[in-house]
Amino acid sequence: MAKVSFRLVMPERELLATEADMVVVPGSEGDFGVLPGHAPLISTVRPGVLEVYQGNKVQQRFLVAGGFAEVTPERCTVLADEAVPFEQVTVAQLDDRERSARNDITDAATPAEKAAAEKNLGIAQDLKRAQAFYASR
Repeated sequence: MAKVSFRLVMPERELLATEADMVVVPGSEGDFGVLPGHAPLISTVRPGVLEVYQGNKVQQRFLVAGGFAEVTPERCTVLADEAVPFEQVTVAQLDDRERSARNDITDAATPAEKAAAEKNLGIAQDLKRAQAFYASR
């Protein structure tokens, strides 16, 4: 059976390079699955869970906080702003992230700082929702 070459890269390092049967990416317009022979596309990645399949089973999951995905018929590369293996993220960490973002909004001295803090709050809330949904799967 054909495989798709998959790479998950962050600015500071490559997190994963593997051959997969399918990769499900949280795209900005909704989740999309990448199989061998997929039509070429480039998409932004929204905060959520990225899944790597071997056979019909999820082999690995990652919480991603945004980025870009490039897909060709042979490969899928996700350039993530931030990515962490799903099992390494706790609810307490996500709660702390949300609390910190709320504090940053309160402490913002300029409109730019407030806008950045509000964006970070949205990411934190999206990651909490994704983690809660996938934790039971």
